[in-house]
Amino acid sequence: MELQITATDPEHPTTLLDLPWDVPLAEWPEKHLVALPRGISRHVVRFARAGHEVFAVKEVGEWAAVREYALLRDLDRLAVPAVDPVAVVTGRTGAEGEPLEPVLITRQLKGSLPYRSMFETTMRPGTIKRLLDALAVLLVRLHLSGFAWGDCSLSNTLFRRDAGAYAAYLVDAETGQIQPRLTDGQRDYDLDVAQVNIVGELMDLEAGGSLHPAVDPVPFGRELIDRYRELWDELTRTSVYPRDKRHFIDHRIRRLNELGFDVAEMQIQRSPDGDHVTFLPKVVDAGHHQRQLLRLTGLDAEENQARSLLNDLETWMAGQDDYAPGDPLGARTEVLAHRWVRDVFRPTVRLVPAELREGLDIAQIYHELLEHRWYLSERAQQDVGMEAAARDYVATVLAGRTGEADVP
Repeated sequence: MELQITATDPEHPTTLLDLPWDVPLAEWPEKHLVALPRGISRHVVRFARAGHEVFAVKEVGEWAAVREYALLRDLDRLAVPAVDPVAVVTGRTGAEGEPLEPVLITRQLKGSLPYRSMFETTMRPGTIKRLLDALAVLLVRLHLSGFAWGDCSLSNTLFRRDAGAYAAYLVDAETGQIQPRLTDGQRDYDLDVAQVNIVGELMDLEAGGSLHPAVDPVPFGRELIDRYRELWDELTRTSVYPRDKRHFIDHRIRRLNELGFDVAEMQIQRSPDGDHVTFLPKVVDAGHHQRQLLRLTGLDAEENQARSLLNDLETWMAGQDDYAPGDPLGARTEVLAHRWVRDVFRPTVRLVPAELREGLDIAQIYHELLEHRWYLSERAQQDVGMEAAARDYVATVLAGRTGEADVP
């Protein structure tokens, strides 16, 4: 057998060759490994450094590895939050010529944590609800894209801070399948599996003394389903409005935008008598604020982070002499947005020492600086300025953190 690395990015195969593919993954030398929190998995999983990047390496059968690699690539094309597939390695043999299991390689999701690492300190009920909200949003996005997960759970999800909330990413697509459109039965099956898995995972944490005493696993599992159905209904329901209330259509679109979704296509019909207008969002994509921030500034952030940064951008632009409020998305706004990145965003982030920024999400740091400035200004009853806020933030917030595992 010959070692074969299948990858779409031409950069990675050469650096991946330096890893010890002739050794079972469970026995890899420490010099290749990176100590990062790992979730529960039925397979052997390790984090390894190759070149300047960190990858998650999972030993799995060849058929499953190739299939999951293809599914993750499809999810990437659909812009669904999931880990980034890098390569599949097959044809592995040990020192004595014995066959070794193939591996699936994904890029380590910077700033993310498996749920068990987040429960190392007892998590407050409100924070758990935010995690489940993030998982509900992820499940809706998957279903809108035609992806049936088959094994939705906290264990198969990674979480990243997103301003005051969390963003959820699919980390295990092994049981999934993509179809043009999911039936109600397929969605209900995913919901049933999700509820059973999450209640079981919370009960496991409860048995280990890691669950807040105010949290009852069963109602929390039901809350995930309720949140999913509420969000799904808002995104897909048909609305009928009186003809003279057509501005309600704009209100509906704004609600969808506030939820982080963008109406890419809509269907509007007038009733035969002309008294009512029927509105149906035909295709709904996620990431309204993400896309707007990326288009204006080139900054890639999570949805709530993007909303926070856009608010700051708009406030700053309103104070500029050459701002044209009648043309909020015009060319002049894009010039101002790039000036904001150069003169405001980057200098502000640099107020935090580089060694403290390492491993942290830059958009999250900027959001937290904005929040900290607001808090200090409220306490002082005057604007304290960003430099003073940054100094206090470094001394009182970042200095006490041991890493991404410090969950607020």
